[in-house]
Amino acid sequence: MPRLTHGEAQDLLATFKKGWETRAPDVIMELFDADIDYRPDPFAEPLIGRNAVRALWNDLVATQVNVEFDAERIWVSGQTALSSWHAAYTRPKTAERVRARGFLTLEVGENGRVHRFRQWPLERVVGRDSTLGDSRLDAVGGTD
Repeated sequence: MPRLTHGEAQDLLATFKKGWETRAPDVIMELFDADIDYRPDPFAEPLIGRNAVRALWNDLVATQVNVEFDAERIWVSGQTALSSWHAAYTRPKTAERVRARGFLTLEVGENGRVHRFRQWPLERVVGRDSTLGDSRLDAVGGTD
């Protein structure tokens, strides 16, 4: 099996970025094998299969807006891409702005799709997103 190139790893993470920032689960799901083993947190049970991962991403796009994601550094070892990353998003119901940093691994199979995903995130609420006015919060049920 040919080794994963740095450019291919960048392409995988660019697709991940596009899918998360545009809140498009279909884009993210293109990355994964049918039998993906996905662990969004080191203490969480793994999500096995595309249906379980799709449910996670459907929930994420429903509860996050104004998403930003950037891979800071990318390394490649064999068929595995590793990356340190940072992100930010807003919880629309509360307007809380969240910043996150983490590390992830994408293990790629012979078909070029990710068959194992591991992530170690750390998140913190850093303030309120002023781009969400009270009328927008009312529309999503964030205020009484």
